[in-house]
Amino acid sequence: MIDDPALRLEALDPGHPQAQALMARSEALMNALYPSESNHFEPPAGLRPPGGSFFGIWRGEQLLACGGVKHVAAGEGPAYGEIKRLFVLDSERGRGLARRLMARLEAELLARGVRLARLETGIYQPEALALYERLGYVACGPFGGYAPDPLSAFLEKQL
Repeated sequence: MIDDPALRLEALDPGHPQAQALMARSEALMNALYPSESNHFEPPAGLRPPGGSFFGIWRGEQLLACGGVKHVAAGEGPAYGEIKRLFVLDSERGRGLARRLMARLEAELLARGVRLARLETGIYQPEALALYERLGYVACGPFGGYAPDPLSAFLEKQL
């Protein structure tokens, strides 16, 4: 499905009602899997330009998947992009949409001259962990404002 001509990947405002609906589904899933202190939901404003970028994959008028990247300027370490809010409808999983979104988010970082992508995800999401591993992400320590958490996996990839 990744090359399905009926699908379109485009920039999306994270405040769009369908994006909000997908993020609510994601939050419900995360709240079912993890205690609140282990969930780190980026507010939509943090994924709007210039501090972030957000994209969606549509089939017709239905949003099937979304994801964003929060741009973090160089400070005590290198500039990086943090992948946030990646979510695919249950009915569309396993069809390459998350991979397509990740490629777009990484391309966005490269276009900005950023060569490091990072993310935090939970240990009870084996499909997500397997995807990130296949894409070349490797374990790293907590970054940014994250504290060590036995329920979190911290990953990064040199682009």
